[in-house]
Amino acid sequence: MTKRTDKTSAGLEAAVRTASLPGLDRRAFLAAGTAAAALALAPWRARAAALKPEKEELKLGFIKLTDMAPLAVAKENGYFEDEGLFVTVEAQANWKVLLDRVISGELDGAHMLAGQPLAATIGFGTKAHIITPFSMDLNGNAITVSNEIFAMMKPNIPKDASGKLVHPIKADTLRPVIDKMRADGKSFKMGMVFPVSTHNYELRYWLASGGINPGYYSAEDVTGTVGADALLSVTPPPQMPATLEAGTINGYCVGEPWNQAAVFKGIGVPVITDYEIWKNNPEKVFGITAAFAEKNPNTVLALTKALIRAAMWLDENANANRGKAVEMLSKPEYVGADKAVIANSMTGTFEYEKGDKRAIPDFNVFFRYFATYPYYSDAVWYLSQMRRWGQIAETKDDAWYHSTAKSVYRPDLYLAAAKLLVADGKAKKEDFPWETDGYRAPTSEVIDGIVYDGRKPNAYIDSLKIGLKSKQKVSGAKVVDG
Repeated sequence: MTKRTDKTSAGLEAAVRTASLPGLDRRAFLAAGTAAAALALAPWRARAAALKPEKEELKLGFIKLTDMAPLAVAKENGYFEDEGLFVTVEAQANWKVLLDRVISGELDGAHMLAGQPLAATIGFGTKAHIITPFSMDLNGNAITVSNEIFAMMKPNIPKDASGKLVHPIKADTLRPVIDKMRADGKSFKMGMVFPVSTHNYELRYWLASGGINPGYYSAEDVTGTVGADALLSVTPPPQMPATLEAGTINGYCVGEPWNQAAVFKGIGVPVITDYEIWKNNPEKVFGITAAFAEKNPNTVLALTKALIRAAMWLDENANANRGKAVEMLSKPEYVGADKAVIANSMTGTFEYEKGDKRAIPDFNVFFRYFATYPYYSDAVWYLSQMRRWGQIAETKDDAWYHSTAKSVYRPDLYLAAAKLLVADGKAKKEDFPWETDGYRAPTSEVIDGIVYDGRKPNAYIDSLKIGLKSKQKVSGAKVVDG
């Protein structure tokens, strides 16, 4: 790396350091950042926002899923090196191992479930303050059932005039199947990837929207099966198809390519995508410890810049680069699945029954719709689902949800990195939501039509038909008033 000693570059570096400090007023930063960037543009146009990372050699973790793509792209396209970072990316055995290794410092950061930094910070599971300056994607998951279960569901699913099944397929079509299995003395079992995963909450949301109780967590029963009509358990993503084929589970919720793998293997049928459960829902994040961010502020900004560029590349020109992304992801060091399986969802389509391929251009979103901005309202939704199903045992006031979200999701760091990319000429000002307060507008684009407003978490929780309400908790095998 070139050593920079001129005052202009040093001034910009100082401004960036200031920008990364927790609690800095955003408007003050934007004003200061604009001035610093303007000074730097003339002599440093090619590298207007160059940083000197405190730590240059990094090891980042991921799970073999297509939504780890920003990490692969940033490495393969040289975006990390552009920022002075020398990065190794390494697949992890499961989400718990991944989180533990970030906490221990064996990994400097990782592709994480959006719920993981929140759960760790509030002490559900391993206690550690984890933050995210970058949201990795929207959508990308689906729910798959075995061929046997789908055959039982199929008579309950409406058809259109052409004879094709009407999508989205709702969980009330599964209700009679579960009832019959129960009458026959059998349990209905489904896999999900981790207790605080998007997949757990999406699967629970879909089931509950169809009148199926997925069960509660309690201090005495951490399996999440108290009062359950459907038994949910953890299965690592790459093992989902084999576990389904063995008959250990009747279905699962997972990210790609493991739903399409079931179609290619002829062992299961994806019945609904998470895009159809909640349109443009937040999925993964990039997680680091708060201590790492405090010790290495420039490194965090450099990482975030590289990841933003990767997300932009993945979505630019109406997904024109997705074919190249599929080539990257198929490499054994990344996802390692067949290119045809990855492409089935990564390139804007999704196959349900074999031969029933439908266009879903937004099944994977990496940058458009401000996908990479870490919205507080996204964090609040995850916390609301933790409370709904008993992972947060007691009622919390609205202020708790907001303060917890703000301690983990860090749009200040994201905007600092975005500011530098604009100064570099590598992004446009209109690509970023500069004036947002961190909360998305309320939405009813969910499968049950119930409005989610991140500014009113307790009112939202109380509006859901199945789940804990204000003052309720799980005691033994029952839901009781607190």
